[in-house]
Amino acid sequence: MDPILGEIRAVGFPFAPRGWALCQGQSLPISQNTALFSLLGTTYGGDGRTTFNLPDLRGRLVVNAGQAPGLSRYVPGQTGGTETVGLTAAQLPAHTHSLAGLAVHVNSNAGNSTSPAGTLLAATDDLHYSSSASTQMAPNAVTGTAQPVGGS
Repeated sequence: MDPILGEIRAVGFPFAPRGWALCQGQSLPISQNTALFSLLGTTYGGDGRTTFNLPDLRGRLVVNAGQAPGLSRYVPGQTGGTETVGLTAAQLPAHTHSLAGLAVHVNSNAGNSTSPAGTLLAATDDLHYSSSASTQMAPNAVTGTAQPVGGS
């Protein structure tokens, strides 16, 4: 496929191929780029008499101009968004993560303690760890392996 004048392509290397320019907001002389200026004009800057600018896409993604159903309208040259977004738990939709299997270390001997010490679950009728509330357990007190089911 032949390139189209004004086309923007993403490449996996940090330089522009021969005959192309990086979209870094740089100013170009109209006299040397009349056809490209006829397409871009001063949408991205420049004085429109001797210079015009290329779009500055550093740290940005390309969004097509127009408006999709239920979404905001974008015009050529418009910028938006932020580099980072912090989400709270309240902003996340309710969801679950299904497990296909769960592997837990156990001991077949009868338990004599309700403590999970030794990374083994002890056999007992007491379903609770016998310690006061807010007691910090060692990080390796209980171990397990979860296997997620597709997509979760």
